[in-house]
Amino acid sequence: MSIKVEKTENKNELKLEFKIEAKKFDEAIMKVFNKSVKYFNIPGFRKGKAPFNIVERMYGDEIFYEDAFNELVPSIYEKEIEDNKIEAVSRPDIHIVNMKKGEDLIFTAIVQTRPEVNLGKYKGIELKKVEYPVTDEDVEHELAHMQEHNARTITVEDRAVKEKDIAVIDFEGFVDGKAFEGGKAENHELEIGSKTFIPGFEEQVIGMKKDEERDIKVKFPEDYFSKDLAGKDATFKVKVHEIKEKKLPELDDEFAKDVSEFDTLKELKASIKEKKEAQNLERAKQETEKLAIEAVSAETKIDIPSGMIETEIDAMLRDMEQQLSYQGISLEQYLHMINKTRADIEESYKEQATKNVKSRLILEEIIKAEKLEASDEEVAEKIKEMASSYGKKEEELNKNEALKEYIGNNIKTEKAIELIVKNAKIKK
Repeated sequence: MSIKVEKTENKNELKLEFKIEAKKFDEAIMKVFNKSVKYFNIPGFRKGKAPFNIVERMYGDEIFYEDAFNELVPSIYEKEIEDNKIEAVSRPDIHIVNMKKGEDLIFTAIVQTRPEVNLGKYKGIELKKVEYPVTDEDVEHELAHMQEHNARTITVEDRAVKEKDIAVIDFEGFVDGKAFEGGKAENHELEIGSKTFIPGFEEQVIGMKKDEERDIKVKFPEDYFSKDLAGKDATFKVKVHEIKEKKLPELDDEFAKDVSEFDTLKELKASIKEKKEAQNLERAKQETEKLAIEAVSAETKIDIPSGMIETEIDAMLRDMEQQLSYQGISLEQYLHMINKTRADIEESYKEQATKNVKSRLILEEIIKAEKLEASDEEVAEKIKEMASSYGKKEEELNKNEALKEYIGNNIKTEKAIELIVKNAKIKK
């Protein structure tokens, strides 16, 4: 077994030439044959009992080459990458030079490597102070939400639909005189003013009375997710079955007792303000950290290999798929709904993926430069928090070395960000 490593004309890229002894490749062929022989049905032999030389004569030994390569090469490739201290950041681009039974297996692998990071200024950067003071209006706004959440809904009989009412309606939509898919519903509860329907629809329901029918004419937005309907004029046949209105509770001490652990409205307001202040402090902290990383990033130039960006985009797409799955939607269904392709989404993610990779490389370099570490006690504390949050046993989590390494890396990253912010010049 031998490997030759040389740089290519591209920056952050290596060409690795592997030569694996014929004996090892032949052994891999036989290993693959022994796994797959049960599927061969050769005349004169019971199924799965034909010897290699007979199968080879009928099909050619080439049918085992690809599987033998996949059986043999991955572990060898990983070991040589590790032994040669190559920080590969992309999947290898494999080219077969020679692959024949009884001969040395020779192939090349082009791989992108971790780029050099020449850190710019990360201490003493200038940042604008981020503040979100809590106002009386903020508190009143939250109280209004609580009122809305605890409102009673009553049916009204003696008037027409008005703003903020809930109209129970049947509707069916038509474009060019033909009903379209998804444009029909019965006993649908529509809150007037919620803007959940096509622009102009809810406004035309206002004034309708119980049992009244009306044709409502609207135009689908040009950017509507369904290209078959985008920009089209439509008519909806609408019938109102019921009109409901919300009755909001009075904002008084009784309200405070009903919706919280407090006895007075004053105490409830103070609690709301306290929670809002904590939320706003966290929001300001996160935005300050984001600005800090962006400032350091602007000071640092890195030639980021395309493979790192592609890997990041793949991770972002996996996150997207997971989020969609919680809503019972596949990525393919979502792409169809928004009339986009996977390539469109990948392209739209490219800029953010590049920023993510650059930020991560910079923080890793600061960790190295500042010799930042995560102590056993810090990791243990995080594991304790995780165990409590997810109902797991600390002992069980402590056995997971990969998890502990992940937590340790996160702690070091947090320390790097804290270091940048702590040493920044904050200006109002």
